[in-house]
Amino acid sequence: MPRITEAEIADIIVDYLNEKTSGQASIKELVREIPNRVSLSAEDLAQSLTRPNEAVWEQQVRNITSHKKSPGNAIYEGRLVAIEGGLALPGREVAA
Repeated sequence: MPRITEAEIADIIVDYLNEKTSGQASIKELVREIPNRVSLSAEDLAQSLTRPNEAVWEQQVRNITSHKKSPGNAIYEGRLVAIEGGLALPGREVAA
């Protein structure tokens, strides 16, 4: 099984946030939820070389915010918004 892509993780996050009344979640919550929604490969589960306390796929969750100025990124494309400590759907950045 190939590694999951940042775009695939973003799709999972968008789907999850659409299920939530608030339309937002912390990174910690997303890291807990994503493995319930997708089968992660051994490569995904490998320890990150640049972030030794997390798996490669967890780093990709955080990379959505880090890569927000890159074309193809879910934030750049307007599908997600970075909020303090997490991600939200556009227009849902402020807690209800």
